[in-house]
Amino acid sequence: MIVFLLILSVLLGVSFSLMQNSTQKTDEHYLYSQAQLLAISATEYAIMATQGQNLTNCLKKIDMNYQNTYDINISLHYFGNGLPTSCPTLANDVEYTESNSSVLIDVRVHSTLPNENSITYVRRTLQKL
Repeated sequence: MIVFLLILSVLLGVSFSLMQNSTQKTDEHYLYSQAQLLAISATEYAIMATQGQNLTNCLKKIDMNYQNTYDINISLHYFGNGLPTSCPTLANDVEYTESNSSVLIDVRVHSTLPNENSITYVRRTLQKL
């Protein structure tokens, strides 16, 4: 009888440990998937915002916050030919007209959760304006 209780308690302890690990992995996967979707949305927002501006008033950085859970930081770097000096440029001597007035968009999504479930997701996109 005592052996049966010992075996049962060990099995319950192992199943509880596995259940706890599974719950933690599910939470991490959810946060990571949400960070990915926010990065895609932030990239689309940055493209829309840059296309709404003319190159004399270049956007350099966009900072956003999503439901006090994620900080979203967008950095924009332009390259082309004859860009104004106010734009953060990677190259201002592009020879091909197909590549003129392009922007490199770096999106960083970081969760602001205080526990060990902190997630950071980075997305880089090249867009022709």
